[in-house]
Amino acid sequence: MLTALRRLAATWIAKLLFILLTVSFAIWGVGDMIGNFGRDTALARVAGTPIEMEDAQAAVRREMQRLARTLGGQFEPDARIRRAVAEQTVDQLVLDRVLRAEAERLRIAVPDSAVREFIFAIPGFRGLDGNFSRAVFESFLRSNDMSEPQFLALARADLARQQVSMAVRSGATGPDTLVKPLLQWLQEQRAATLVTLPTAEAPEPPAPTEAALRRFHENNPERFSSPEYRNVAVAVLTADLIAREVDVSEAEIAAAFEQRRAQFETPERRTLEQVLVQDQAKAAEIAATWRAGADFAVITAAAEAAGGQALELGSLDRAGMPVPELAEAAFSAPEGSVTEPVRSPFGWHVLRVVRVEPGHTRSLAEVHDELRASLAQEKAADLAFERANRVEDALAGGATLAEVASRFNLGFATVTTDAEGRNPAGEPVALPVIEASRAPLLRAIFTTERGAAPRLAETEAGFVAVDVRDIMPPALRPFESVEAQVRAAWTADARRRAQEERAAALLTAVRGGKPLAETAREAGLGSREVGALTRTQRQETPGASVVPPELLAPLFELKLNEATMVPTREGFAVAQVLEITPADPAAYPALLSRLHSEVEQAIAGDIEAQYVAALRGRADVRVNPRLMDLLAQP
Repeated sequence: MLTALRRLAATWIAKLLFILLTVSFAIWGVGDMIGNFGRDTALARVAGTPIEMEDAQAAVRREMQRLARTLGGQFEPDARIRRAVAEQTVDQLVLDRVLRAEAERLRIAVPDSAVREFIFAIPGFRGLDGNFSRAVFESFLRSNDMSEPQFLALARADLARQQVSMAVRSGATGPDTLVKPLLQWLQEQRAATLVTLPTAEAPEPPAPTEAALRRFHENNPERFSSPEYRNVAVAVLTADLIAREVDVSEAEIAAAFEQRRAQFETPERRTLEQVLVQDQAKAAEIAATWRAGADFAVITAAAEAAGGQALELGSLDRAGMPVPELAEAAFSAPEGSVTEPVRSPFGWHVLRVVRVEPGHTRSLAEVHDELRASLAQEKAADLAFERANRVEDALAGGATLAEVASRFNLGFATVTTDAEGRNPAGEPVALPVIEASRAPLLRAIFTTERGAAPRLAETEAGFVAVDVRDIMPPALRPFESVEAQVRAAWTADARRRAQEERAAALLTAVRGGKPLAETAREAGLGSREVGALTRTQRQETPGASVVPPELLAPLFELKLNEATMVPTREGFAVAQVLEITPADPAAYPALLSRLHSEVEQAIAGDIEAQYVAALRGRADVRVNPRLMDLLAQP
């Protein structure tokens, strides 16, 4: 057999087949090489150093998890949020590489002892005794999907960057030539005479003629015009809609319950108080005193006298106690009792169980519907993109929105609406989305061009396609239909105009040399004096009303005895400066010190920002937009 194969291999037919096979492999291999040649697989490069996609994905995942833990149920990681998180994360990674490269260029070294002290000083890694807890540290690593070497490397790099940052910021100072004038500007005080003229207190104007009302109606079309309306057909594809079609079996619900059992378990929690001392005999003595009814203040004094401490640990579950011996003692003792002294690496502990909150486990029957809805939503989310592609293909093939909505079971409506979601009768229009998605859908409707072929686009309201059939621009409503509104607006305008004229007359008189108080008295108006006004706060004399906020800034632009007039939310105000009191920096030592610090920090921040911007510009930062889009996807 082997001899026959050797003879066959020696024939020209076998040689030809071998050559063809070799050529085909070569062509395919070279094709792959050519296809990938010049395509950078790095998400970004900083001075030629790559930021790999895997590193960025891990960083984005950690940040999303952190936001989810912080915001809880309020966190909704939609496409816009994920894009923002991805961009911020990549920017942080780039900044990290830039500063790391600078630290390496400067040959900054971080010893192991500095890394250890840095980690031990992080408050989040401390245990019940206030010292570094290995168990808490490892729990942090697990929750952030990091290994210990990775975290140590990050800590070392962070310390190196801090040295660079501190070196740059250390030269910043808050000079007196800047700080003292700033304090004087902030603390300068002024006193003034104030007259307020609320529109509501204006005299009743004469009844307007119909001609005056019609003229007012025509001269103020923006007040009495209808908004832009759009007649549109809109189709919506959401996971909620698809979820209604999804079948979830009882087996799937049972399996999900087993996988997510921890979500439905509320562990027992106990409110604890603790004494920690180093001597067993002292611990036993304190425990006996505690059982005899001594209050926590007495126990605290006894613990401190024994060289230890007493702490209120608050409400904890068993997992929140990193020392197993303490957890066992605390969760086996009845409510109100005091445990025997328990030994740990930190010393001798005595615990008092203040209150017990029993745990609870929700059964499968209790969470059955919740699990069904959750699983249906998850399946629907997976199906949404696949169905969106089919809908898009159908639209591209010439199908109408109504046709694709019927074929693919989309939410569909034909409405005439304004940007607020109301029809010409002022009633809310029915849109095929939940209430929370109305605003995003209306934005999509009013940003779509008339005549544009409907295309499915992903929005905050889901996948949306809009066909704008007609646009009705704003139009002045007939006078007869808005006569009551015109009359009310004319009256309010007349009242405000009357108060404006009275305020202008007061200002003219003051500028002619009369004091504002005297001018107001002659006009039958009241006035009041307000003092100790600063740019940043208002301090009134007892019984005085609030100074209108619109008046404060203009008042500090005036010279002594000058006056000003400003419109306010209620009407108008006129004020005349009576006194200007310069601020003495020596009278505000605490504020002067704080301003020195704030100015110094601001200058240091500006210097550091300029330094980092220069480093970034020198580092030739390049981001791959294609991979950036991929990173932002779920």
